[in-house]
Amino acid sequence: MSAREWLDKDFYRELGVSSDASTDEIKKAYRKLARENHPDANPGNAEAEKKFKAVSEAYGVLSDPDKRKEYDEARALFGSGRTGGGFGGFPGGGGAGPGGGFDLGDIFGQGGTQAGGFGGLGDMLGNLFGRRGGAGAAGGAQRGQRGSDVETDVRIDFSEAVKGATLPLRLSSPATCGTCGGNGARPGTSPRTCSVCLGSGLVTRNQGAFAFSEPCPECRGRGQQIVDPCPECSGEGVSTRTRTLTVRIPPGVDNGQKIRLAGQGEPGRGGAPAGDLFVRVHVKPDDVFGRSGNDLTITVPVEFTELALGTTLSVPTLDSKVSVRVPAGTASGRVLRVRGKGIAKRDGSQGDLLVTLQVVVPAKVEDDARAALEKYADAVAQHDPRPEITALLRDRGA
Repeated sequence: MSAREWLDKDFYRELGVSSDASTDEIKKAYRKLARENHPDANPGNAEAEKKFKAVSEAYGVLSDPDKRKEYDEARALFGSGRTGGGFGGFPGGGGAGPGGGFDLGDIFGQGGTQAGGFGGLGDMLGNLFGRRGGAGAAGGAQRGQRGSDVETDVRIDFSEAVKGATLPLRLSSPATCGTCGGNGARPGTSPRTCSVCLGSGLVTRNQGAFAFSEPCPECRGRGQQIVDPCPECSGEGVSTRTRTLTVRIPPGVDNGQKIRLAGQGEPGRGGAPAGDLFVRVHVKPDDVFGRSGNDLTITVPVEFTELALGTTLSVPTLDSKVSVRVPAGTASGRVLRVRGKGIAKRDGSQGDLLVTLQVVVPAKVEDDARAALEKYADAVAQHDPRPEITALLRDRGA
């Protein structure tokens, strides 16, 4: 959408709301109109489809607080009559509104004083439609560019995830060039100010009554030109280097969690800060222990007699052991909780140890054991372990 088309739009009128409508009122109006004019509800109706697109466009601007603020400021500026053409009429040059002598260069950021506090209409419209950037600072200072974030992976043992660890991390990634110190010029020389943009990093392109800023093609938006490039980085100021970092894994880190190392990503350009390094942690499963939030889990095999008669079990923890009492008549699958023996996190929270009891059935029964089991089976022959199922079978058999 061009700037003239954007300023000709009345998004409030498209949604049928006032300019001081609340966010909820705007949302309600949009939903009603979108439902009425949706193409699925109006097959083949070109007028409804056009209306649906218009209200969607209006809602996209007015539902975003930043976009709405910039839109309202532009409406106030051009709707006040200062341009002599109202909201939709723009003079071709330096038009005269009430008070006379109005200079469009002030609006476009070309004059000495910017009207209304704007940094140029091209920048304002660029912000509205996602092209953040704008002109350089007064005096043609070079615009810096923050370094990109970098992501890498580490694999740690289960015990390291629970207790925390300090690990060396070897990375081959972009870093500030060690030969030129990041300025891109051969040692002993210096970059020079770009002769095209005069150091601003931007050039202005006029289109009718409007002016648009874009990165300078000569210096690629840096504001400086490298006459004699650095032999190591070829003028980029950044080279690929292998470095070793120390990563501190906090206690209680979970599988898939990311750890942020501020300023350890790709270096910035033009004096801008470096990006961040994000280390994604992958935890190897443990053969004995599991995890549920802050709780440590373990499954303990038991004999039927231990559950039926009761017993005391010795259960391992991560660094010691605990005694767990099993009451007589405990069912297989029951979970016993041991307070405070789980995972301790850096914030001071402490989980529990959850012990699941699971009966083990032997694959082969020796003669003496078989005789004892048969005697036991005779003793409990009158006891039905599944009365609900027996009753259901009886009813269906009737």
